[in-house]
This record gives sequence, C-alpha cells and structure tokens, in this order.
Amino acid sequence: MDLNSLATIDLPPTADFHCHLREGAMMELVAPMITTGGCDTVFVMPNLEKPIVSVAQALAYHRELRRLAPNVRFLMSLYLHPDVTTDEIELAARSNIVFGVKLYPAGVTTNSQQGVRDIERYYPVFEAMQRVGLVLNLHGESMSCAPEAATIHDAMHAESNFLPQLFNLHKEFPDLRIVLEHVSTKEGVDAVKQCGPNVRGTITAHHLWGTIEDAESDVFNFCKPIMKTRDDRLALIRAAVDGSSKFFFGSDSAPHPIQSKAEKEPAAAGCFTQPWSTSLVIGAFQRAMSLGWISKDSVSREAIEGFLSHHGRTFYKIAQQQPEQQQEAAAAIKHAGIRLERKGERIPGSIKSLDGKIEVVPFRRGEEVMSLTWLD
Repeated sequence: MDLNSLATIDLPPTADFHCHLREGAMMELVAPMITTGGCDTVFVMPNLEKPIVSVAQALAYHRELRRLAPNVRFLMSLYLHPDVTTDEIELAARSNIVFGVKLYPAGVTTNSQQGVRDIERYYPVFEAMQRVGLVLNLHGESMSCAPEAATIHDAMHAESNFLPQLFNLHKEFPDLRIVLEHVSTKEGVDAVKQCGPNVRGTITAHHLWGTIEDAESDVFNFCKPIMKTRDDRLALIRAAVDGSSKFFFGSDSAPHPIQSKAEKEPAAAGCFTQPWSTSLVIGAFQRAMSLGWISKDSVSREAIEGFLSHHGRTFYKIAQQQPEQQQEAAAAIKHAGIRLERKGERIPGSIKSLDGKIEVVPFRRGEEVMSLTWLD
C-alpha cells in the first residue's frame, strides 16, 4: 500500500487505548477534541491530581467525560494504590466501565508520586484481576536513582530496566492480560513479542515521529518515556505495520498548560496529540516510507486498520459486551468511518480555552497533516 500516492484514505474509527483527559478546565478543553482526531473509543488514564482509586470515582469521571463528548465510548481505569483492594477489583469487573488498572512506578511521570514502590505487595490484586479478567496496564519505566536526580542517561534506560518486571509478572500470572504502555525501545518491542498472547504493547504517534534529539531540542517534544534512538523509532514503526496483533495504538496524548512546559524546570512530561492522532500516525508511516524504512509492499490496509482500530478492541474484548455496554457503544458510534485527505492543513501553534486561561502547544505544531472528516 503506497500511502504517499494516496490523496484520500478511508479508515474505520480509531480506538485510542491510552489517553490523558485531565480534569477541570483542561478536561473541558481537550475532551471534545477526541473525535476531531478520528477516535470513537478511548481508554482513559487515572493519574489525576487526586488519582482514580475507586469505582465510584471512575463512574463520576466517566459521567463528566460523557457530558463533554457524548459520541465517544470511554473505557475507564483505576490507579494501582493500596486503596485498590481485591474487593474493589471485583466491583470494577462488574461496573461495565472499568477495563484496567494502571501501575505507575512511584515518581516516574506526571502525578505518579502515589505510585508503586513494591510490586509484590499487589500480587493478591493481580490474582483477582487475572480471575475476573481486568487488564494490567504498565507504565514500563524503572529509574536507577531518585526521580529528582535522574539524568537523560537514566531516562534512556528506564524502559529496558523495567522489562525484567514485565517478564516476572507474566511468569507469575500467565493468564493476566498485560499491556506494556507506550513502548519506546527496540528492547520493549522484542520483550512484548517474546511474551505469550496475553501480553501486548501500545505505541504512540509521537514515538513514531521522534528521537532523543527532538526531545532535547524542543521542550514540547519532551515526554515520558522519553523518545529514544533512530533504531528504536524504526523498530516501533515496523512493529506498528507488521500486521501482528501484539501492538495497537495508544496516543498517550498528555496536555499541559504552556507554562508547565515552557516556564517550569523540569518541564512537564507529555506531548499533546489527541486532535490529530490518526493523521499523525498515518503521517509517520508516510515519512518512514519516504525514508525507505518500510516499503509499500510491507504495509497493508489490514495492518493499518488493525493497529489503529481492531487489535486493541479485540484484546480488551469490546466485541464481547454485556447488554449495558452494547447500549453505550451503540449510542457512541454515529459514523461509519473516517476519511483523511490532503488539503494543506497545518497543526496550529497552540489551542486555547474560550476564556484564554488555558493554552496548550501541540506536538509538531506548524507541520502539515492530512485533514480528517467523519463518514456517514
């Protein structure tokens, strides 16, 4: 499939299996932009300032998001924390809106101060998750020093340092579905492939586009996990288009006020991609094809649709819905698909709330992207 020769590309709606929608005024700004990026389903991260550690909190957050984006299906998650007990796991499994539990190693990223310091203390929780069928979502970084003392060298090796934990969890809980989130290294790609069918990985748009040089040269490219080397980027691109259901899309779109990125030291970690998520992924594939990293013969429509839409839905068993879930999904899906077209559209320099109090700078600001419309 020669992506660079196509003026128009029609695809099924994208499913984003890792996004940050924040709270308050930031949530009001970014949640309505989910469909702008071509997504009808999103898996929502729980690391708010007060983390989502109960089903009751997840339900309240879900109601707020549905108010702002009624045509989107929101899959909610819990933040792994001492308050997440085996009883809460049982309740989550019956909720029909909580699909996973996110493990944040303490201090590695935004709002992770209350994260995990001793994984083994949560083994009873993992056993309960394995029994009821909830997904364990891993922020796969392990720092070799205190987060405040970490250097670029530490950040470059944080994912590789975490991979023994992935292998051990998969060994201890072979029937537990696990996602290594925002894979950023060739080692991470290889690790997911080495594990059994219950282990998958998500890949972001910004890791398909950038390397450490981009992160160092522009604070708005700084994210966790940090972008790595050219070889790592190449491994991610090839994993995304190889047709394997081992990998699917998770944007890790993470909006921050401009002041938190440009005026704070260290800068807040995260790239904001949500309104252009599908176009950015396709653009990364087009760029890789232009560079000769992948050939038109190695990329199929089925592989692209699988990565952006089908593989994640299958892994999260969205097709195997309870009646309540089917009702919400029917209400959320209003369109048959999306269309990308070359119209000369460029990503704006920033987006602002109506009152001008919140301003966010997008990833790849000023760059051209394919325009997206929804098909009836």
